[in-house]
Amino acid sequence: MTPFTENVVQIIRSIPEGKVATYGQIAKLAGSPRAARQVVRALHSMSKKYRLPWHRVINAKGQIALQDDESYNEQRLSLEAEGVEIGLNGVINLEKYQWKLEN
Repeated sequence: MTPFTENVVQIIRSIPEGKVATYGQIAKLAGSPRAARQVVRALHSMSKKYRLPWHRVINAKGQIALQDDESYNEQRLSLEAEGVEIGLNGVINLEKYQWKLEN
């Protein structure tokens, strides 16, 4: 695993319950601000193996990015179970729910 990917895994593990982070936010925190697509790949290939809270990662518009209905609904239900309110078209209020890394 590359250092970037290790950072991505640790950052995703750090997202607290009831909060979300964007792919780009995670890429930036992991040291490569333009690597949001690599975050997507890491999530896709490592979520089960590392038991990552994948459902807490959304796109920059504050939306659930998954296209197939089953995965979309699984992510939506998981977030709602943690108290995250999801509006029309799967939009999440980033001002309210986006995780801010404590310094």
